Amino acid sequence: MAETSGYGIIILAAGNSSRLGEPKQLLRYQDKTLIRHVTQAAIAAKSTSVTVVTGSNADLIAKELNSLPCHAVYNPDWESGMASSIVTGVQQQMASQPGISGVIFAVSDQPFVTVDLFNALIDKSLEGNAGIVASAYENTFGTPVLFSSKYFPSLLKLTGAEGAKKLITKFAIDVTPVPFPSGGIDIDTQADYQKLLGNS
Repeated sequence: MAETSGYGIIILAAGNSSRLGEPKQLLRYQDKTLIRHVTQAAIAAKSTSVTVVTGSNADLIAKELNSLPCHAVYNPDWESGMASSIVTGVQQQMASQPGISGVIFAVSDQPFVTVDLFNALIDKSLEGNAGIVASAYENTFGTPVLFSSKYFPSLLKLTGAEGAKKLITKFAIDVTPVPFPSGGIDIDTQADYQKLLGNS
């Protein structure tokens, strides 16, 4: 029987980490890989399903997650940019849970994402009937970000390097923030990673 409500979490993990020189999804922090950390947080949250969109290094990432209750979905067009992974994730959620209320997009290189943050996004959406609930940090809005299902058509129209940020900007009046002070810490380079390890 199809789910008629609830929120799915889509983890975008298809990139090839070109600036880092190795798959950032598999970097270790506090005894687990970044992809495992965010996936476990998503599974523990009040989500109805967790989808991990893979691309580059798909086999390594799927292997890392094979013991966890999540769906790994391969995006064959991952090299075309972030939009194709968003589309892949939304299509998977719509197919597996046709009545889903909305989805949260997360990335694998924000090491401080927690269960509590995912739940806060969901709670904020439920309590205020908010269409978009975005993490707020460093004077901007970003991931993790929740979109209610009414935005699925807009998400499915994204192309190339476009990401959720485009819709957060376009529908700014619909955005409700949730504070995520350490959201600006992400891993793009070896220097970022060494800094993270040095602070832990």
